Order: sequence, then C-alpha cells, then structure tokens
Amino acid sequence: QVQLEESGGGLAQAGGSLRLSCAASGRTFGIYKMGWYRQAPEKEREMVARITWSDDSTDYQDSVKGRFTISRNSAKNSVYLQMNSLKPEDTAIYYCWLYSYAAGREYWGQGTQVTVSS
Repeated sequence: QVQLEESGGGLAQAGGSLRLSCAASGRTFGIYKMGWYRQAPEKEREMVARITWSDDSTDYQDSVKGRFTISRNSAKNSVYLQMNSLKPEDTAIYYCWLYSYAAGREYWGQGTQVTVSS
C-alpha cells in the first residue's frame, strides 16, 4: 500500500500564490507518475499536472500552463505544485495522485482545499 499526505492548501487572493506538497510513504517502489488532480463543486475531477518519475517529463491542463509548475524530490518521494497567478476558478479540492507500475494501480490522497478569492 501507498499513503499520500498532502499539505499547503488554503486561502489566497486572486493573483497570489500557493504551494502544495505531497509525500508518498509505504510501498513506494515502482512509482511511474505522480501529480495533482482537482475537483470543484459540482464538477468532475480533472487532471492539473503530472510528472513522470523516470525522466521528469510533465504534462499540464491547458488552463494552468504558464501559471503552475510541478516538481519532485525523488529522494523524499514527494511532489510539489507551485501555483502562481491564481484565479477564482482555481478554487477546488486538490488531490495528490500516484500511479505505481509495481502495484499496477493508482493511489489518491485525501485532498486539500484551495480557495481563491476575487
């Protein structure tokens, strides 16, 4: 099993910044990708940013490109999301996500609330 612990959510004003962190523990051998998804009220969960463990390649949702940056620390099995130029539409619960090729499955964190006021 893999456990994901998120931190760093909170309240920000439009144009401000927040940084999310997620640390994986447990059976972390074989991480393929880690990343962040979000879910706003009455909307489906959507991918925000992901990073591939083997080569640091990244992919982003179009709406966050140029504003959000995903990074990782492989020694700490951690992934980060630097969110700049925040907009009210970024308000959502942000979930840390991990896909393990060793386990053949994905894992989710509990989620952290991000609220951006206008």
